[in-house]
Amino acid sequence: MPIYFSTILHSAGIDPHTAQVVRHQDTKAGRLKTPYALWRKDRQALELYQRIQHRSVFGRPLLASFVATSQGETLFIGLYAVRGQGTAPEGMICPVAGHSVAGYVLYSLEPDRRLEDFEGKLTIDWGKGTRSWVQKADNPKRILEIRRDIEPAFPGYLNLIIPLSEVNSLPLSWAVRLQETRGIYLVTCPRTREHYVGSANGAEGFYGRWFQHAAFKGDAIAFRSREPSEYQVSILEVAGSGMSEADVLVAEQRWIKKLQSKEMGLNGSLIGNEGG
Repeated sequence: MPIYFSTILHSAGIDPHTAQVVRHQDTKAGRLKTPYALWRKDRQALELYQRIQHRSVFGRPLLASFVATSQGETLFIGLYAVRGQGTAPEGMICPVAGHSVAGYVLYSLEPDRRLEDFEGKLTIDWGKGTRSWVQKADNPKRILEIRRDIEPAFPGYLNLIIPLSEVNSLPLSWAVRLQETRGIYLVTCPRTREHYVGSANGAEGFYGRWFQHAAFKGDAIAFRSREPSEYQVSILEVAGSGMSEADVLVAEQRWIKKLQSKEMGLNGSLIGNEGG
């Protein structure tokens, strides 16, 4: 029998008809950070992002806030009381998009601790209407998982798909595993449908190589004309313990040929070699 988020609200003495649920996800090109990455690194900045709106959208006394994670989950991050609204002043900058928000609606929101035990642990099925990011809390939202720990379990090397811009905000245990592992990876740009095959052969493994790309310090010339938020990265092959650096480079060339990433991708414009 499914359990719904409204049940959690009732258990905390909250009438679902007094609350809205909001799901923050911003995947537009050029964004400095995703809301999920901002929540992991700087909660106050994420809360400011939530307070800034183009128009009046919060019409109930309470907000149950969720963010879309790098794995596509809808993760609960906190309950907030709506105390009023005003206007964003001159000089205020959106912490996600990086542009001026002067004149926008600016809400006054106060954290409500009644659901703090679920923060970073509870995920729900938002449904197909992800563009409808503000909904009534009495709409049925099925709970998918309540974790013991805030940090989610590592999904496995071949299941991992993340935005390149979120590399520096990965859970610590994920970063450690990626630092310890070498192999071949794939970078794709959903907007342009381009792709790039690279190899992680250094001491910092996949994590170090992806961090270089995210910081515009990789060797792919084509990367430098776009923001890291436009790319997602995944792993094609994990190098076995017996593979030498030369073996990894051979494997990289094999994947480049398989995916034709020189002819139809970004491997055709590199500094130095044709690898990653």
